[in-house]
Amino acid sequence: MKSKDSTTYFWYAIAIGVISLFILILLSSVLSVGERLNRVHEYLEYGFYAVSFLLVYLLIIRPVHIIFFSPSFSVETTLDQTSRRNYLTYKRVSKRLIERDDISDEEKEKLKEAMSDPQKLNEALNHVFNHAIKKSMNKTIKRNAKTVMISTAISQNGRLDFFTVVVVNLKMIKELVVMCGFRPSFKHLAKLTINVFTTALIAEGLENMDMNEVLPQSTLNTIGELPLIRPLVSSVTQGVSNALLTLRIGIVTRKYLFSDAKDITKEQIRRTALLEAAKLTPVVLAEALSMFPRRMFNLFKKQDKKKDTDNEI
Repeated sequence: MKSKDSTTYFWYAIAIGVISLFILILLSSVLSVGERLNRVHEYLEYGFYAVSFLLVYLLIIRPVHIIFFSPSFSVETTLDQTSRRNYLTYKRVSKRLIERDDISDEEKEKLKEAMSDPQKLNEALNHVFNHAIKKSMNKTIKRNAKTVMISTAISQNGRLDFFTVVVVNLKMIKELVVMCGFRPSFKHLAKLTINVFTTALIAEGLENMDMNEVLPQSTLNTIGELPLIRPLVSSVTQGVSNALLTLRIGIVTRKYLFSDAKDITKEQIRRTALLEAAKLTPVVLAEALSMFPRRMFNLFKKQDKKKDTDNEI
């Protein structure tokens, strides 16, 4: 028991250190930009600080607050013997699910009918989580991974990639928590915090990635003969790498929320999360790449419509 408690405190300490380091990096970046704006006008600096505070609150503090104050719960508890404490948690989570649109009306009715019976509510929640909610969570994970891929592929600034990955991953975890109506344990949240920060640091470091270490020399020679292709390949590689890491964080979060008797060890979670993320990466890549020609087509389509309108006039 003491060993288990010391391990938990160890993860808490690392998470607090990671958060403190992130705050220092954030303050350093904001103050650096503020000093440059002060050379133009001091009110411009104050305005930037105000906007920065608002963005930090909306994109970081607010999601963290929602995650932190959600009830702690896990589908693993649906395999245990129902107690009064668990029953009250079941009812609280069920009410949250009923208020949202992530499950069908039929599943909402089943939850309402089972609300007075602890055993039936236990079974109804287990069914909802492992079917409708899990599918919705996978869609949310892929959507956020696609956002990270496109944002970091387009961006050519390592520090911007760092904050993009942090913000998008926090948003993803918040969406998964809100979708389920509960959060992982504090120990698992500490591990997720470390994972998010590590992923963000990797995203920042990928900006200086040497393509010679990624692709064979023959491929690089072929790419070098084509104009603008090498920078494009480098950007896409960065985006795909960050998307893979984001998929992994999302899947690990889902596994912390949906831990069951067959998949609760950290080794199994790491291995299966990475394998599942690798399987989803081609899907995310295909969807992300398909967005560019579609948006370009819509852009020209709008311009054509405008020209037709001008001709009619």
